[in-house]
Amino acid sequence: MKYLPIDQNLFIRNRQAFTGQMKPNAIAVFQSNDEMPSNADQFHPFKQNSDIFYLSGIDQEDSILLIYPDSPNPIYREALFLKKTNEHIAIWEGHKYTEEEARAASGIQTIHWKEEFPAIFNMLMNHAETLYLNSNENDRASILVETRDMRFAREMQQRFPMHKLERSAPIMARLRVSKSKWEQDLLQTACDITRKAYLRVLQNIKPGMMEYEVEADITHEFLRNRATRHAYGAIIASGASACVLHYVDNNLECKDGDLILMDFGAEYANYCADLTRTIPVNGRFTERQKQVYNACLNVQKKALDMIHAGMILKDYNAEVGKVMESELKAIGLLTDADIKNQDPSWPAYKKYFMHGTGHFLGLDVHDIGNHYEPVPVGAVMTCEPGIYIREEGIGIRIENDVMITENGLYDFMRDFPREVEEIEDIMNSRN
Repeated sequence: MKYLPIDQNLFIRNRQAFTGQMKPNAIAVFQSNDEMPSNADQFHPFKQNSDIFYLSGIDQEDSILLIYPDSPNPIYREALFLKKTNEHIAIWEGHKYTEEEARAASGIQTIHWKEEFPAIFNMLMNHAETLYLNSNENDRASILVETRDMRFAREMQQRFPMHKLERSAPIMARLRVSKSKWEQDLLQTACDITRKAYLRVLQNIKPGMMEYEVEADITHEFLRNRATRHAYGAIIASGASACVLHYVDNNLECKDGDLILMDFGAEYANYCADLTRTIPVNGRFTERQKQVYNACLNVQKKALDMIHAGMILKDYNAEVGKVMESELKAIGLLTDADIKNQDPSWPAYKKYFMHGTGHFLGLDVHDIGNHYEPVPVGAVMTCEPGIYIREEGIGIRIENDVMITENGLYDFMRDFPREVEEIEDIMNSRN
């Protein structure tokens, strides 16, 4: 791993929180993600399953976590089953966890090789009454490939029909939405790396550059600061491309007089940053660009002030929509007639701001959390209003990552330049 070692107390604390919500005499099993084949004998870069990482800190394929708080044999109250290395794997794939390294990373003392899992698990199931099975229940997920967790679940349903089965996902959703101090520090590191990349772009971008050159500058800064990868596919959208919400081609020229919308974030220790900034390619906003930008910035500032523990995201988005409506009127995009005649299910402002104001953030860029329950203290969210005027070729989005605390918001991106004057001063002070 590129990232520095993480305090094992994070994962010890997470397991304690999970076991505190398990039913008596129950086993929970979590599987690593599969290595996903691409073509020929190649694989996509491995990305660990967020739940097993959250509970163990183990960042390696072919891993299994077993949790059984009421095990009659105390050594199996928690256990890891890992890929056993050999000379061939060491030569072709590189280093894998030793037992000592796995203990140091996770705080789990019982370490076995994965080949031992079937026999030990069968023995323990003879004593257990309930089995917790894990699955990806993120409400944004669209899953076409069967995961290792789901293959295991299907097998268990057939092999142990007399046992009670429970879902781990609701517990994980409750636990993962509120971030601990350790997680806050990891998220801040991801955001700090992202800030360095943003400042590099402000210093380097100029008319005639290609969008992919901007992306290369960002990637350079990520890798040299221990980021594992981009947290998601970077959007580097100049000119009218900024009106395409998920534009990822990043293959056009950045032209004099255009704005460029950049949506990117570093992933550090599996934790994700998510930043959007919109800047002028030539270092100066036009009057119209400045007018629309400041309208979007006004919405973001007011939306940030609305975020608090106990809010319901659906209601929050509706309130932000009212602010956006007012700003769009002020810059000549909506009229009173537009608003009077609007369809309540798709308000008039949606023509120019068609997405939500934010989402949960953490181990996944669209992290798990319940959109219909009160948002708790410790939740980390994005705040990202946008204004997209296709007829003018202007697309603007401004995004910060924030955490709800007992004393208000903690903004991970509080010192990321976002005012018009800040952006222009930095871009025009370069050599």
